[in-house]
Amino acid sequence: MPQSAGGTMGVELEAAEPTALLPRAELPSEPTELRPQKRKKGPAPKMLGNELCSVCGDKASGFHYNVLSCEGCKGFFRRSVIKGARYICHSGGHCPMDTYMRRKCQECRLRKCRQAGMREECVLSEEQIRLKKLKRQEEEQAQATSLPPRASSPPQVLPQLSPEQLGMIEKLVAAQQQCNRRSFSDRLRVTPWPMAPDPQSREARQQRFAHFTELAIISVQEIVDFAKQLPGFLQLSREDQIALLKTSAIEVAGKGQGMKGGPQWDYLWEGPPDIQLGEGINLPSQGFATCVQVMLLETSRRYNPGSESITFLKDFSYNREDFAKAGLQVEFINPIFEFSRAMNELQLNDAEFALLIAISIFSADRPNVQDQLQVERLQHTYVEALHAYVSIHHPHDQLMFPRMLMKLVSLRTLSSVHSEQVFALRLQDKKLPPLLSEIWDVNE
Repeated sequence: MPQSAGGTMGVELEAAEPTALLPRAELPSEPTELRPQKRKKGPAPKMLGNELCSVCGDKASGFHYNVLSCEGCKGFFRRSVIKGARYICHSGGHCPMDTYMRRKCQECRLRKCRQAGMREECVLSEEQIRLKKLKRQEEEQAQATSLPPRASSPPQVLPQLSPEQLGMIEKLVAAQQQCNRRSFSDRLRVTPWPMAPDPQSREARQQRFAHFTELAIISVQEIVDFAKQLPGFLQLSREDQIALLKTSAIEVAGKGQGMKGGPQWDYLWEGPPDIQLGEGINLPSQGFATCVQVMLLETSRRYNPGSESITFLKDFSYNREDFAKAGLQVEFINPIFEFSRAMNELQLNDAEFALLIAISIFSADRPNVQDQLQVERLQHTYVEALHAYVSIHHPHDQLMFPRMLMKLVSLRTLSSVHSEQVFALRLQDKKLPPLLSEIWDVNE
């Protein structure tokens, strides 16, 4: 059961909580199955060797871009996404796809890839590739600095924050504090954590689900409120504003929903005068998927390495076992806590967190973004501000800036891990926990 944020456990660990981030410290009393497990590279589900490609029916080589597929379809999808290719079918767009037709009709092949569940977000963008190269270069430079210098070099002039950058950072920090205060005021209206003598009773399980769902509603509303205060955000079209916060709903077993505004998203976007908590309101699944990366960043700020727990709204604190008792699987819990632990080791302050969140929001490669050039310009403004800020506050740590940017790449990977784990559970014919079914709109 959740423990008080500042003290000992206030309830037996009978319930668990929603999404958290990632600690890796080991507790002797912690059940073995809940201890962090490094995720191995390769497909999430175990393969028997006779699986077929979901696109063309050829022999599958692994789990690529969210789908079991062959090497040929994997490479075709990657090339098509990177080039932004547009193909034309000369047979009306209804070609049956097999190992022969895949070479004849590229349009139908690409459409079949998407119908099977391949996700463009899983393909590394040029920016992500650039960041990986930057990290390698920084590591090589760090090794070079360990060698005796050949000759003394003139001291480098550290960048300074311009008045515009300083004002922008102050505005971001103030906006975050304002949003946090507004969310904190809602804590008393959240459905209480169940204290029932039987933690597995239907009533207790429903109460835990409502508790976590309402915390998620508050978190998503906080993210939307913060985004609307980012300099430059409201100057974008409303469609691009929504597209920047919404990622496509995660597709499971070849079925998913596209990115649409919808009345439920409008409800969150417009900001109702009073969110009614404690009445079983379910946040739309797209709303969860929308802000998953920003929510992971926010969650990492609340990680306590001493108790290996994550605190929400200052009063609600949960460890791995709490999350598990709430219905979340270990495959989801451990990566979240691992990411939180890694972020905590960076010891970022409020300004650095706010800038990272802004950079994450202004990602021009989000689906359905129309004015990508303007979004890239806005993101570049925040990246430059972060670089100058880090150079001033961490003058002796040249790797701090690339490490922080690489965390954004880790966020993308973490989102893909979630999708792969859901797919793996479906392949194993395991029933998804109710919270995940709600988040990812999985119809069991």
